[in-house]
Amino acid sequence: MHGTRHADKRTFLQRLVEFLHPGPDSKDELIEALADAEDNDVIDAQSRAMLEGVIRIADMTAGDVMVAAPRMDVLDIDAPYAELLNTVIDTGHSRFPVYEGERDNIIGILMAKDLLKLQRAPELNVRTLLRPVVFVPESKALNDLLREFRGNRNHLAVVIDEFGRVAGLITIEDVLEEIVGEIEDEFDVQEDEGDIFALADGTWRVSGDTPIERVNEWFRVALPEDEFDTIGGYVAHEMGRVPRRGESVELAGLVFLVQHARAGAVRWFKVTRPTPEAP
Repeated sequence: MHGTRHADKRTFLQRLVEFLHPGPDSKDELIEALADAEDNDVIDAQSRAMLEGVIRIADMTAGDVMVAAPRMDVLDIDAPYAELLNTVIDTGHSRFPVYEGERDNIIGILMAKDLLKLQRAPELNVRTLLRPVVFVPESKALNDLLREFRGNRNHLAVVIDEFGRVAGLITIEDVLEEIVGEIEDEFDVQEDEGDIFALADGTWRVSGDTPIERVNEWFRVALPEDEFDTIGGYVAHEMGRVPRRGESVELAGLVFLVQHARAGAVRWFKVTRPTPEAP
């Protein structure tokens, strides 16, 4: 009986609150209400940001978030094992679309962990390790896609355009990042491990948030330190936009190649010094 009275009491209070302060009629009002809730210590800042992300993805589609086709890391079914392994190691992904003939002809998904099985049993064919591809249209709502990702074990989908051509790919991580912000993965190195690494091939790996002052000291160059704090910010300014994976720019005698970009920022550059005979 007590529980019933308590429930009734809550209902009455809720009605009273709604009467005194009607609920939001639009998404903008809802986001404003969340900001008020944070100001009044009803929810914390992280919760507010996540709830805003949930509201935001209601209007978003696979096409808004996908990695566009030219920037997809894909594997050629006919490539030798060593080449496949190198691509897997260099990119650090756990799943790869596999194509045959042309990049547009995606025939399956290869898990990086499945590729290791070939080392123990070379007689296996890569084809036997492929998992089925999930194709989704660019117009697919992120809400629906997230529900499907959660409902099956496929965490990667190939996005196709209205003509049936491959437009890009999207992962469950891409969708979740729209809600919770950037998710660190195995490819990401913790900041306290350093942000400039000398590689065996004579090049360097530099994180996008490395202070320009540190880049200048390390490479003995004189990039401007007044306007920009990080090398990622400076490169984006020089190019007039945030560069994408595979794009490069030469500054102060160094070539900065974008190796990994996410959430509107460059995570890692590969830096090389051009040889004297290069144009």
